[in-house]
Amino acid sequence: MRGDILLELEDVHMHFGKVVALAGVSLKIRKGEIHSVIGPNGAGKTVMMNCINGLYKPQQGEVRYKGDRINHLKPYERAKLGVARTFQKVEVFGGMTVLDNIRLGRHDHYRSGIFSGSFYIGKAKQEEIEHRQFIEEEIIDLLEIEHIRDKPVGMLPYGLQKRVELGRALALEPELLILDEPLAGLNLEEVEDMARFILDVNEEERWQVTCLLVEHDMGVVMDLSDRVFVLNFGNMIMDGTPEEVQQNPEVIKAYLGEEDLYATRK
Repeated sequence: MRGDILLELEDVHMHFGKVVALAGVSLKIRKGEIHSVIGPNGAGKTVMMNCINGLYKPQQGEVRYKGDRINHLKPYERAKLGVARTFQKVEVFGGMTVLDNIRLGRHDHYRSGIFSGSFYIGKAKQEEIEHRQFIEEEIIDLLEIEHIRDKPVGMLPYGLQKRVELGRALALEPELLILDEPLAGLNLEEVEDMARFILDVNEEERWQVTCLLVEHDMGVVMDLSDRVFVLNFGNMIMDGTPEEVQQNPEVIKAYLGEEDLYATRK
């Protein structure tokens, strides 16, 4: 149900030698909402994402998904629970087509055995048809990439590669989608498109995906988000609505600044 706690971090600590990346971070992500994390470079945003999807294991504290502790689970095990991730730097297979890149995100949904899969018969054949139909009719249509579906991803402009990576994450049919700087390196038109796609997967009845967004574009963050978390040197200094965050003097001093604050209010 929308508003229920989907993911919770409680007193999470992460350090690398003497460098403290996260110092007792606690937050709750509610189902059906878009939550954003902001903060200056080095604030611990990506480290927090890595703790959530299992690339890092916190030295202290708990990560809970749907009420269950998942600290011990590896990234692929968390993916099976419905946690998908895109990365700050595009992670795609350049020599493969758009369609094949997206198909890789469906691997957890295949249920046929080795025999039928090897010979492409029976259940395996039917599964392949269903998965391909889902990708073509849902994801490719949503992201408006029909015209490039058979092209090698490595030959595409950066903005389209970002769409492909998003498509691969959506192929998992996640409940929680972690987006690490999805707008970085995009031009204005591409930013508008990506923001629209994020809203669509969050709001459309077919998807209704909870989103956790790390982003530096304050205009987009304030427009899209239900709640905003503010990190500064590994400490959570604010958890509130976009309006509350924009009015918080500590947040303005640590990150937004008067010029950025004015830009988000225009």
